[in-house]
Amino acid sequence: MAMMWYAVHTYSGHENKVRNYVENAKEGTGVADRIGSVVVPTEEVVEMKDGRKTTSLKKFLPSYILVEMEMDKETLHFVTSVPGVTSFVGPGKRPQPLRQDEVERVLGQIDRKQVQDEQEIPYQVGDRVKVIDGPFSDFVGMVDDVNPEKSKIKVMVSIFGRNTPVELDVLQVEEAVEAS
Repeated sequence: MAMMWYAVHTYSGHENKVRNYVENAKEGTGVADRIGSVVVPTEEVVEMKDGRKTTSLKKFLPSYILVEMEMDKETLHFVTSVPGVTSFVGPGKRPQPLRQDEVERVLGQIDRKQVQDEQEIPYQVGDRVKVIDGPFSDFVGMVDDVNPEKSKIKVMVSIFGRNTPVELDVLQVEEAVEAS
Protein backbone atom coordinates (compact mmCIF):
# COMPACT_ATOMS: atom_id res chain seq x y z
CA MET A 1 0.00 0.00 0.00
CA ALA A 2 1.41 3.41 -0.98
CA MET A 3 1.70 6.35 1.36
CA MET A 4 -0.74 9.18 0.74
CA TRP A 5 -1.13 12.63 2.27
CA TYR A 6 -3.96 13.33 4.72
CA ALA A 7 -5.07 16.58 6.35
CA VAL A 8 -5.47 16.30 10.11
CA HIS A 9 -7.50 18.84 12.10
CA THR A 10 -5.92 19.90 15.40
CA TYR A 11 -6.79 22.23 18.24
CA SER A 12 -5.83 25.79 17.40
CA GLY A 13 -2.22 26.46 18.37
CA HIS A 14 -1.40 22.75 18.82
CA GLU A 15 -0.07 22.10 15.29
CA ASN A 16 3.62 21.96 16.26
CA LYS A 17 2.93 19.91 19.41
CA VAL A 18 0.96 17.37 17.36
CA ARG A 19 3.70 17.20 14.70
CA ASN A 20 6.41 16.66 17.33
CA TYR A 21 4.33 14.05 19.15
CA VAL A 22 3.65 12.07 15.95
CA GLU A 23 7.31 12.21 14.87
CA ASN A 24 8.60 11.14 18.29
CA ALA A 25 5.94 8.59 19.28
CA LYS A 26 5.69 6.71 15.98
CA GLU A 27 9.07 5.02 16.57
CA GLY A 28 7.95 3.13 19.65
CA THR A 29 4.55 2.02 18.38
CA GLY A 30 5.31 -0.07 15.32
CA VAL A 31 3.83 2.39 12.82
CA ALA A 32 7.09 4.17 11.97
CA ASP A 33 7.37 2.42 8.59
CA ARG A 34 3.82 3.50 7.64
CA ILE A 35 4.00 7.16 8.68
CA GLY A 36 6.26 9.40 6.65
CA SER A 37 6.51 13.17 6.74
CA VAL A 38 4.47 15.37 9.06
CA VAL A 39 4.19 18.99 7.90
CA VAL A 40 2.80 22.15 9.51
CA PRO A 41 2.13 24.46 6.52
CA THR A 42 3.91 27.74 7.36
CA GLU A 43 5.32 30.73 5.52
CA GLU A 44 7.83 33.40 6.46
CA VAL A 45 6.30 36.83 6.98
CA VAL A 46 8.42 40.00 7.06
CA GLU A 47 7.04 42.91 9.09
CA MET A 48 8.28 46.26 10.33
CA LYS A 49 8.18 46.67 14.13
CA ASP A 50 9.69 49.70 15.85
CA GLY A 51 11.69 50.55 12.73
CA ARG A 52 13.18 47.05 12.47
CA LYS A 53 12.45 44.36 9.96
CA THR A 54 11.33 41.19 11.75
CA THR A 55 10.74 37.79 10.21
CA SER A 56 8.27 35.35 11.73
CA LEU A 57 6.61 32.10 10.72
CA LYS A 58 2.88 32.24 10.07
CA LYS A 59 0.67 29.20 9.58
CA PHE A 60 -1.26 29.51 6.32
CA LEU A 61 -3.54 26.57 7.20
CA PRO A 62 -4.16 27.19 10.92
CA SER A 63 -5.42 24.16 12.91
CA TYR A 64 -4.27 21.69 10.23
CA ILE A 65 -1.23 19.52 9.66
CA LEU A 66 -0.44 17.24 6.74
CA VAL A 67 0.57 13.65 7.41
CA GLU A 68 2.03 11.29 4.80
CA MET A 69 0.97 7.78 5.75
CA GLU A 70 -0.42 4.40 4.78
CA MET A 71 -3.98 4.38 6.05
CA ASP A 72 -4.99 1.32 8.05
CA LYS A 73 -6.73 0.76 11.39
CA GLU A 74 -3.50 0.94 13.36
CA THR A 75 -2.19 4.19 11.83
CA LEU A 76 -5.68 5.74 11.96
CA HIS A 77 -5.95 4.93 15.66
CA PHE A 78 -2.39 6.13 16.33
CA VAL A 79 -2.94 9.57 14.75
CA THR A 80 -6.45 10.14 16.14
CA SER A 81 -5.27 9.28 19.67
CA VAL A 82 -2.54 11.94 19.60
CA PRO A 83 -3.30 14.71 22.15
CA GLY A 84 -4.52 17.80 20.28
CA VAL A 85 -5.92 15.95 17.24
CA THR A 86 -9.65 16.38 16.64
CA SER A 87 -10.12 14.40 13.42
CA PHE A 88 -8.99 13.63 9.91
CA VAL A 89 -10.47 15.69 7.09
CA GLY A 90 -13.02 13.68 5.14
CA PRO A 91 -16.69 12.80 4.89
CA GLY A 92 -18.12 11.30 8.05
CA LYS A 93 -15.43 9.43 9.95
CA ARG A 94 -13.61 8.32 6.79
CA PRO A 95 -10.28 10.08 6.19
CA GLN A 96 -10.05 11.44 2.65
CA PRO A 97 -6.57 11.41 1.06
CA LEU A 98 -5.52 14.69 -0.52
CA ARG A 99 -5.25 14.82 -4.29
CA GLN A 100 -1.71 15.06 -5.63
CA ASP A 101 -2.34 18.55 -7.06
CA GLU A 102 -3.51 19.76 -3.61
CA VAL A 103 -0.39 18.37 -1.94
CA GLU A 104 1.87 19.92 -4.58
CA ARG A 105 0.13 23.27 -4.21
CA VAL A 106 0.52 23.34 -0.41
CA LEU A 107 4.07 21.98 -0.35
CA GLY A 108 4.97 24.20 -3.33
CA GLN A 109 3.66 27.21 -1.45
CA ILE A 110 5.91 26.32 1.49
CA ASP A 111 8.92 25.95 -0.83
CA ARG A 112 8.12 29.17 -2.69
CA LYS A 113 7.86 31.10 0.56
CA GLN A 114 11.20 29.75 1.81
CA VAL A 115 12.99 30.37 -1.49
CA GLN A 116 11.43 33.79 -1.99
CA ASP A 117 13.93 35.66 0.17
CA GLU A 118 14.27 38.38 -2.42
CA GLN A 119 11.22 40.53 -1.95
CA GLU A 120 9.46 41.90 -4.99
CA ILE A 121 9.71 45.67 -4.94
CA PRO A 122 6.56 47.35 -6.25
CA TYR A 123 8.28 50.71 -6.81
CA GLN A 124 10.29 51.99 -9.76
CA VAL A 125 12.64 54.92 -10.20
CA GLY A 126 10.54 58.09 -10.46
CA ASP A 127 7.59 56.85 -8.35
CA ARG A 128 6.30 59.13 -5.58
CA VAL A 129 6.30 57.42 -2.19
CA LYS A 130 5.42 58.40 1.37
CA VAL A 131 7.65 57.31 4.24
CA ILE A 132 5.49 55.59 6.88
CA ASP A 133 8.09 54.42 9.40
CA GLY A 134 11.31 55.70 10.91
CA PRO A 135 12.72 59.18 11.47
CA PHE A 136 11.50 60.43 8.07
CA SER A 137 7.91 59.33 8.69
CA ASP A 138 5.33 61.41 6.73
CA PHE A 139 7.95 62.74 4.28
CA VAL A 140 7.08 62.36 0.59
CA GLY A 141 9.76 61.84 -2.03
CA MET A 142 10.75 60.33 -5.36
CA VAL A 143 12.33 56.89 -5.75
CA ASP A 144 15.88 57.45 -6.98
CA ASP A 145 17.27 53.89 -6.86
CA VAL A 146 15.95 50.35 -6.29
CA ASN A 147 18.01 47.52 -4.74
CA PRO A 148 15.99 44.26 -4.90
CA GLU A 149 18.81 42.15 -3.36
CA LYS A 150 18.62 44.11 -0.10
CA SER A 151 14.91 45.07 -0.39
CA LYS A 152 15.96 48.72 -0.13
CA ILE A 153 15.12 51.83 -2.10
CA LYS A 154 16.77 55.24 -2.17
CA VAL A 155 14.26 58.08 -1.90
CA MET A 156 14.99 61.76 -2.50
CA VAL A 157 13.15 63.73 0.20
CA SER A 158 13.10 67.49 0.63
CA ILE A 159 14.63 68.51 3.96
CA PHE A 160 14.83 72.26 4.60
CA GLY A 161 14.20 72.87 0.89
CA ARG A 162 17.05 70.63 -0.23
CA ASN A 163 16.76 67.17 -1.86
CA THR A 164 18.44 64.58 0.34
CA PRO A 165 18.87 60.87 -0.50
CA VAL A 166 17.53 58.52 2.17
CA GLU A 167 17.95 54.73 1.99
CA LEU A 168 14.86 52.95 3.27
CA ASP A 169 13.54 49.44 3.59
CA VAL A 170 10.70 48.65 1.19
CA LEU A 171 8.37 48.13 4.16
CA GLN A 172 9.00 51.70 5.36
CA VAL A 173 7.25 53.33 2.39
CA GLU A 174 3.91 53.26 0.63
CA GLU A 175 2.67 54.73 -2.62
CA ALA A 176 2.03 58.46 -2.19
CA VAL A 177 -1.55 59.55 -2.80
CA GLU A 178 -1.81 62.59 -5.05
CA ALA A 179 -3.65 65.51 -3.43
CA SER A 180 -6.51 66.72 -5.62
